Formats: sequence, C-alpha cells, structure tokens
Amino acid sequence: MEEGFKLWANPSSPHGEGRKARAALEDARARIKAALGWTGELIFTSGASEAAALALGRAKGGRRFVSAVEHDCVLQAAPDADLLPVLADGQLDLAALVEAIGSDRPVVAVQQVNSETGYRQALGLIHERVSQAGGLLIADCAQGAGKLAIPDCDMAMIAAHKFGGPIGIGALLVRDFAMLEPSGGHERGYRRGTENLPGALGMAAALEACSESYLDADVLRAFDAFDSECRSAGGTLLSDRLSDPTPYIRAIAMPNLSATAQVMRFDMAGIAVSQGSACSSGTMKTSRVLDAMGVEPAIAANTIRVSLGWNTTRAEVERFAELWLKMARA
Repeated sequence: MEEGFKLWANPSSPHGEGRKARAALEDARARIKAALGWTGELIFTSGASEAAALALGRAKGGRRFVSAVEHDCVLQAAPDADLLPVLADGQLDLAALVEAIGSDRPVVAVQQVNSETGYRQALGLIHERVSQAGGLLIADCAQGAGKLAIPDCDMAMIAAHKFGGPIGIGALLVRDFAMLEPSGGHERGYRRGTENLPGALGMAAALEACSESYLDADVLRAFDAFDSECRSAGGTLLSDRLSDPTPYIRAIAMPNLSATAQVMRFDMAGIAVSQGSACSSGTMKTSRVLDAMGVEPAIAANTIRVSLGWNTTRAEVERFAELWLKMARA
C-alpha cells in the first residue's frame, strides 16, 4: 500500500505518472487472479457489497434468484429476487432450485460459505443445474477467497479484508465481460470511480501471503478441542447439523444465556464475537439464517458466531473457550 500511495496518480490518466499507476494496477490485477486461479476477468470494487450490486444489477439474464440464507448485501442488491429455500443441514434445496428457475436464463446468487454458520454450499452441483437452465451463477466468495478455491461459477464476489487485506477494496470476478451490461467509467467501462491503487496492491499482497496457509493448524486444533467441552456443558454446535461445515466459522448456542448478553459479556472481556452476520449484528435480532434452516427459536436466540482470523492465536481461542465454559456453567 505504501508503494501505491507513492504513485499518486489516476490510473486512467494518459500522462506518464498515470501510466505508472496503471501498470501497477494491472500488475495487482494479474497477481490476484493468479493467486485465486481465476482465468476470467476481474473488476475492482470497494468490496463484496458493491460487487454484489454490480453483478445482480447488471448481469445479462432473466429473473433473479437468491438463497434464503444469503448475506444482507445480496438481498439488498436484488430486493425483488425470488428466495430459494435451504434444507435443515444448510444445503440449498436443489429440487426447489430446479423447479423455480425453469429455463429462462435465470441469474442465481448463492454464498460459497455462509457467514453465520460456516456451511459450504455444493456450488459445483448448483452451477451445473443453473447452466442447464441457460442461466448464470453468482457466488458470494467473501468468506471463502484466500482459504478455499474459487468454485465453479460465472461470477464471484470477494472482499480483501476477509483475508487480511485492507478495508474498502474487493472485486467482482467475471468469466466473460459479455455477461455484464457496461455502465461506463473506469474498469473497462464496468465501474465508475477512480480505482483504489493502494488498496489493490494491498489486496494482492495479502492474498499472496494467506494463500499458503490462512490458519495455523494448531489454532484449529484448539478450536476442535473446545467442541466436546461445549457439548458437555449443554451447548449446541450448529456445525453438528451441517453436512459440510468449514473449520473457521462456527455458530455456537449457550444454554440459558441470550446471544445479546453473550456478545456484551465477551466484549467486556476483550473478545469480539457476533450475533449473526457482522453487517447486521448491531441490530441484536435473532438470525434469519438460522430461522431459514429451521433452527429452534430457543437455540437460535442463544447462538453466537465465532470466527477465526488470519492472525488468531491458540491462546486467544483457549481464552474464549475458558470464558464460554465459565459463562455456560454459571
């Protein structure tokens, strides 16, 4: 990012300084695509929310469909979209998907990894069915990029801060520009606003750094060790009902203490957890994601989201576990 701030010029300007900035921007674009293994196009955005608005607002296709457990930014980007149900294990109901989308070039948005439960969707199967209907699949990969391979899809949204990069930079990956209606402006005419060169360079550096090992195995083992203690204390691990959970996001219900109270007590102890997705957790409402999965209201009301970051340590996980058990057994 320091290198980007030294190149203080608009990458779209034709003068010498602008061309230097453009060369650095295109280098960052190529490095990000290489780190992700993406062979299509990449449009820089301010984050996954803008990428969602761009994808769902300008994708060439028919009716919009989104799963019932999508992030708020996806629902807001397509307020008139049809909601697709999920099963109790978190998986998108494939039979309902096929019945709903028909064959009229549907545009379907599904999250790779759910931001509240850590469930990983079977996007290969979903993409196959959407393609058979002549449609496009948009994958929200904000929680997966840098940790998991980009899945089979036509477009993907990513956010740099989810893998240790700077806040305020992300991208929309597009298999082919022909899938999008251009809007004029920068990024080959698909996005308005001067490109964030320092952010793009920081995003590339972070993605390259975390692609080797996002989470330390020792940290994950500490989190796994907590599972049995949690159950013995009367806790509920939502991962137990998921058919394909990821190890770094977990939804955990504590007996006899609301999620709101837990979030406050953990915060007072210097531990940051959430009630639902971080972008909506400030409302302190029961999660609509858990409701869509049919989680019992009493359990949903006591469920917090615990996420491991690239810099989370074993000591931090153990401190969280110790405090959770103390609160649960009080």
